[in-house]
Amino acid sequence: MPQGQPSVVPDDGLTTRQRRNRPLVMVHTGVGKGKSTAAFGLALRAWNQGWPVGVFQFVKSAKWKVGEERALRVLGDSGEGGTVDWHKMGEGWSWVQRDAQLDNEAKAREGWEQVKRDLAAERYRLYVLDEFAYPMHWGWVDTGEVVEVLRGRPGTQHVVITGRNAPRELLDFADLVTDMSKVKHPMDAGQKGQRGIEW
Repeated sequence: MPQGQPSVVPDDGLTTRQRRNRPLVMVHTGVGKGKSTAAFGLALRAWNQGWPVGVFQFVKSAKWKVGEERALRVLGDSGEGGTVDWHKMGEGWSWVQRDAQLDNEAKAREGWEQVKRDLAAERYRLYVLDEFAYPMHWGWVDTGEVVEVLRGRPGTQHVVITGRNAPRELLDFADLVTDMSKVKHPMDAGQKGQRGIEW
């Protein structure tokens, strides 16, 4: 296993093992492609460790059939790694219009309430809150409350949040923040998403 060396060792009274096993809040944000894909990669690692995984998809349509969902459901049911539960919290949204905004707003709040209940019950070891940055950015869910709930979560529960425009308060609180920048994308040349790449 790689043995990375931290650049700073804090004087926090924790042993190396305690510090290494500290639960993390991770944020994947930015305008580039790959935020959710990276989070689902973490879910694969968690599954391999035997951890229960909860995926909560905010905003993305319940009708969309994404490859990661099928793969993680099959793996979760295989009995070889951890369990995987998949929750879809929205009815869909497009970059052009948000006709069902009020319905999506209610579903996002309902989804966040479920996440809070699951965190309190320590139901999962890894939570993938996919596209959850949007409900905070739009003011549907209060970022301050999210930070306080995550700060007070019990046990060793890791949380990864994806989506553009992650609020500064969340970024300041998170342990790991990755900003996916876009250098080039096929959509810039008029090419729509395709099977095996976008879903």
